[in-house]
Amino acid sequence: MSKRWTRRPEGSNWGEFGDDDQLGRVNLLTPARVKAAMAEVREGKRFCLSLPLDRPGGRDLNPRRFPPRHFATERGGLANFNLPLSIDDPRHLDVVCDDAVLLCLQYSSQWDSFAHVGARFDADGDGIAEHCFYNGWTAADYLDAPQTVECAAEFQRYPGARVRRLGIENMAAACIQGRGVLIDLYAHFGEARHYVGYDDLMDVLEKDQVIVEEGDIVCLHTGFGKMLMAADGHPSKDALHNAYPVLDGRDPKLQNWIRDSGVAILIADNYAVEGVPSKPPADDSADFAAMPLHHLCLFKLGIHLGELWYLTDLADHLRGQGRSRFLMTAPPLRLPGAVGSPANAIATV
Repeated sequence: MSKRWTRRPEGSNWGEFGDDDQLGRVNLLTPARVKAAMAEVREGKRFCLSLPLDRPGGRDLNPRRFPPRHFATERGGLANFNLPLSIDDPRHLDVVCDDAVLLCLQYSSQWDSFAHVGARFDADGDGIAEHCFYNGWTAADYLDAPQTVECAAEFQRYPGARVRRLGIENMAAACIQGRGVLIDLYAHFGEARHYVGYDDLMDVLEKDQVIVEEGDIVCLHTGFGKMLMAADGHPSKDALHNAYPVLDGRDPKLQNWIRDSGVAILIADNYAVEGVPSKPPADDSADFAAMPLHHLCLFKLGIHLGELWYLTDLADHLRGQGRSRFLMTAPPLRLPGAVGSPANAIATV
């Protein structure tokens, strides 16, 4: 039993990878499984699975996140871009460019760390719910910043706000690589908004003869990323919020499948993987998670989520070849204390 908690959420795997674990099911990406994933490379053809980092464009998808703000660094009071070094010495031939970016780490193709979503849960059994995160790390273990709603304004002014545990750097240091398995929801449900539950998913797996095994990196192609590319930075609000398949995160049978299948990582080319807003719970009188799939994966099971990826070219190629498996290479930025990271993944088939 962990020193941090005496009880764990029902259906969680807290402690199963060690009391101090911060990797969750990334632990399933063993050398043997990575070696097996290499066997999926038959053609040597590669696919970029990242959207351009200025997509989706605008702030209609999530008003709290903004596109990258790109600017030049400064040298001698001048913009350090297309700058001749002859300003220092007329004999210098060099012309230099040096730039910077202010980036919302989860604006475009992204990884969610376990620090992204936690929950109120009485982990120490004292009858009072604490703010907890995966494997029982509490806010006291975890944040270098105030933790109460009343401190929100102070938090905005807190320049050192970062996480001490569960940051995305753990995932980066683990060198994310393994067998990807693509499930093509778009091929079956098209552009309509459809909450995909367990029965829908099993039907797709059977029709496409897709097999998911323990330790696999599952990628859901919904067509959302294709729409974002076609919109060229100007997607419609209706397409952003009312179209394309999403997982029904409230479906208990789907939750059980994610838990029991041994999926190591779950990725989609849409926003949030699951439908947001989620379907209402069967009993809305009790406390419930607004994002049930995030609650299950990030808080209970230690499954990282990838969102807003670009999977269409890969999906089209695999379908044409009658395949669903490939080698995935997808490390996040090794940025200590970050809650998320841009994803610049590569699929090799």
